[in-house]
Amino acid sequence: MKHLALAVGDQERSRRFYEAYFGFDAHPPRRYDDGVLMLYDAHGFALALGQTDEPIVLPRFLHFGVGLPSRDAVLALRHRLVADGIRIVEEWDEPDYVSVKCADPDGYVVEAAWEPRRVSGS
Repeated sequence: MKHLALAVGDQERSRRFYEAYFGFDAHPPRRYDDGVLMLYDAHGFALALGQTDEPIVLPRFLHFGVGLPSRDAVLALRHRLVADGIRIVEEWDEPDYVSVKCADPDGYVVEAAWEPRRVSGS
């Protein structure tokens, strides 16, 4: 996958959220002629933010996520999210899986997770 497109109520508010917590400030953002604001992470993944005035209604299971390099990185992000008043939706802290899911400004659920690398055959 190369990009994800989200309808958002306030592009600048969403931009600040994704830059601050999920690394979408690796390259300068780009605004297209149709008004879409494109953000980029260090891996070249693009997040397209399209302005909408329509209500955003999401199914409960819908979420998307990023992988983090360690358990400590997930817990550090969780600490920042809580300290900044970001709503935590769900969290796991087990030996083989650590995850925190939070709600973005429009209610999209974003997961940051770590799990040990699996060796083939194990």
